[in-house]
This record gives sequence, structure tokens and C-alpha cells, in this order.
Amino acid sequence: MEAGYSVTMTSAELTPQDLRILLAVAEAGSFTGAGERLDLTQSAVSHAVRAAERRIGVVLFERGRQGARPTPAGDRAVVHARQILRQYELLVAESRGAAAGTVSGPVRIAAFRSAAVRLLPPALESLTTRHPDLVPQVLIVRELGRGTAGEVADGRADVAIATLSEQDAPLPGLTVGELLREPYYLVRPKGQTDLSGLPMIDWAENCSSYTRSWWKRQEWLPRTRIDVADDGLVLSMVAQGVGFAVLPRLTLIDAPSGVEIIPLGPQPPTRRLVSVTTRATAGAMAVRELIRELRVQGRAVVSDL
Repeated sequence: MEAGYSVTMTSAELTPQDLRILLAVAEAGSFTGAGERLDLTQSAVSHAVRAAERRIGVVLFERGRQGARPTPAGDRAVVHARQILRQYELLVAESRGAAAGTVSGPVRIAAFRSAAVRLLPPALESLTTRHPDLVPQVLIVRELGRGTAGEVADGRADVAIATLSEQDAPLPGLTVGELLREPYYLVRPKGQTDLSGLPMIDWAENCSSYTRSWWKRQEWLPRTRIDVADDGLVLSMVAQGVGFAVLPRLTLIDAPSGVEIIPLGPQPPTRRLVSVTTRATAGAMAVRELIRELRVQGRAVVSDL
């Protein structure tokens, strides 16, 4: 914070342009960079940020030689700025769509790799065939930490495809709906019935509380593990005879000919896939239509076992 800099709260409201400026400063990391993005001068950006800080009553950015960095209050303000600006966009798109009887505009989707590769394409093909003016924007996010749901919570996505067990609560302010439950399978190199000399191949995203507890009960699983970047690489390595794996159904769609897929008994571990939205965007027609298509595709995945 600049020496001697303080703010005084006023009652004036922030405008959409104020929110765009706050967001641009956070993303660019400087007032100058934000000005370049918005075609404004550095002084105009600085003035707008100071005015916003006075209206809110807190300092939103730490200023220094390295640029401008959001304070904790600024981080929260930026998240709300993204969400509010998106609501402005949805207001226009939804109003025009209601008048024309169509669904149009961008719908922003966060998905982990296997969902983006296997579940999204048929859903989006069906959706855009019915609504050609809809523009899907897909962000691939690793399902670690806050994962895809974090993109929705931070205002970067309208809907996420996430994994969530019944024991885990969604992030605050988010709402979830189940898409599908997919079983896990044993996947071994073709013709390799004796797995005693092979390591198990795994990847960091392959986790849920139920799966972990199931693994702990399986004394036959070897302690020797090979950890790789993603489930696609796991499957490729199994096909090459490097090891074996326990993989969810979604990963095994169009599996290579070099593997054998074996059921894990009558009660295999499962992975629960959910849609995640904010309460504000859950009612948007584009989001509702997308979730409906994802559920249709989820039922197809489960039935094709």
C-alpha cells in the first residue's frame, strides 16, 4: 500500500465500467497494462480505482514498483466483478433469446480432461445443432484442489463438470446436480493375466474419498506405483505393457486394442460426476440446456457398459 494512502466510504455505486477496470488491473497486474487493455490512460485507470476504493471503503490493490496486486479485499471484489459482469451479459442474451425464442451467446464451461474429451463433444454437438447461435467456450482444468468448481466460484466459468463424492460439500455459494456415476475397471495389458510382477499406474486426479477407501481394502494391489500426468497417459502405458491400472468408465471409451478391461466385482468403486454452477447462473437457459444434454450423455455412458 502507498504510504499515507487511505480511503473513505461513500454511498455511490460502482458502474459496469468500474468493474471492468478492477478486473483488468487484476488480470494485467498494473494500471498501465489495464489501460492498454481498455484503451484508457494509466491516470484514468488509477483515478477509477481510487474512486472505487473510496466508494467501497477499503483498499483493493497494493501499489508498488512491480505493479498492482489485489489485497484480500481486492481478490473478493474481483471475483464479484467477474460474476456481476457475467450477469449483465446474461441479461442481454436471455432477454434477446426470450424475444426470439432462441438460446444464444457464450456459455463458459470448465471441465477436466476426460470429461472434456469424452462427455462434452456429443453434448455440445447436440446442443449447438438445436441452438446454432450458442457459443461454447471450454476451459480444461485439472481436477485437483478447487478444480473445475473453483473456476465457477471465481467467476471464470458458468458451469463446471466436476467430481464430488457424497461425503464432500460443494464450495460455498455453489449448487451441484448429479450427471452420472461411473464404475471403475481393472485395466491390464492384453493377454497379461498375471499382474504380480507389474506396477500399478496412477495419476493425481484419480481420487475420491470412496475410491481411496476402496483401494485401502484391496490387499492384492501392489505398493509399487508409477504416477503420470493424466489418465490418457495411464491407458497408453498399460497398452504398452508397462503396468496395469484401475480406471473409470469415461477414460475407457475407445480404449486401445492393447488393453483388456475387467469388471471389479459386484460393488466396484465409482466416480460421481456433477454439474456445478452458481445460484445466479443456474437458471440461465444456456446453462440449463447444457446440463440437460450432459445428463443425456451421462446416461448413455452408464448404459454402454
